Amino acid sequence: MIIAEHLTQTYLSAGRPLTVLHDINLTIEARGLVAVIGPSGSGKTTLLGLLAGLDRPTRGTVRLDGADLGALDEDARAALRAERVGFVFQTFQLLPTLTALENVLVPLELRPGGRQAGDLERAAEYLARVGLADRTQHYPAQLSGGEQQRVGLARAFANRPRILFADEPTGSLDAETGAGVIDLLVELNAEAETTMVLVTHDPALAARAHRVVRLRAGAIVADERAA
Repeated sequence: MIIAEHLTQTYLSAGRPLTVLHDINLTIEARGLVAVIGPSGSGKTTLLGLLAGLDRPTRGTVRLDGADLGALDEDARAALRAERVGFVFQTFQLLPTLTALENVLVPLELRPGGRQAGDLERAAEYLARVGLADRTQHYPAQLSGGEQQRVGLARAFANRPRILFADEPTGSLDAETGAGVIDLLVELNAEAETTMVLVTHDPALAARAHRVVRLRAGAIVADERAA
């Protein structure tokens, strides 16, 4: 589902080159749940952005669901993400002027062809699936952090993505709320048979993954599969 070869990312910092990823080679099979872990500054979020086509590498290639991201322009990469990719963010990234239901509808409206018959019902079903059937008309400011992240999960899965990227999905939540979000994330991913790559500092979340990739100083130092 994802093939990264020789990924290297270098930025200019104070006029000097700073390499944050060094020759990363990574293959992720379909329907896997892969956790990327490592200390702050190890390159986890940078790697996630490159795999999702949000950034271009300094060197190397990424194939996402058969598409060579390096051969696509920005519009084509955005169209690919809208059609096949979902995202879950640490800071929820809900639009404050939209209700929970409207937030879940956003990726459905952005995909090629736009909103379709049955999308409203599907969005409502996913909100019910994450326990928010009675909160569909509430705005983000009226929801707790855990509820906002559950809206984020419903939004991510409503478009039935083939691939889902999650960046610290429990990072803004307390332990108890985070545990509930972890359960939902794993359950929804299994039901949808989605390929998921997540960045996390949360050992409880990493422990639920099928595979754990550990980064240190921009390089893969361990790649372990669950027993």
